[in-house]
Amino acid sequence: MLRIRGTVGDLPVDLTLELDDGDWARLGAQLQTAPTPSAPTPTPVKQNEDLWQHAQDLLRKAGQLNGLELLDQLEGLAGDAGAGKRLLVRLRHSAKVKVSSGADTPLYSWIGD
Repeated sequence: MLRIRGTVGDLPVDLTLELDDGDWARLGAQLQTAPTPSAPTPTPVKQNEDLWQHAQDLLRKAGQLNGLELLDQLEGLAGDAGAGKRLLVRLRHSAKVKVSSGADTPLYSWIGD
């Protein structure tokens, strides 16, 4: 028997699982054969700075983009959603970028240089 107690959001959870010997054996076999997730390899600093430069160039050349368009282009540039979001946040806090409220999404305008 396995008991799990905790919360999901604000809801309390008290779950009891009853496993027989065969269930425990299959679970143990799965745990032994499951691949161990590898730690993500850190992105080299040079690559981060190149991405940052390209992100700035992208907005500078466009002049102004709404947040959804900019995020989409940054995700394509960086190769994944997480890296694209990090670049968007970095642009938002850059002194070279002005962020203003648009109708549905923020507008990012290049003011640097």
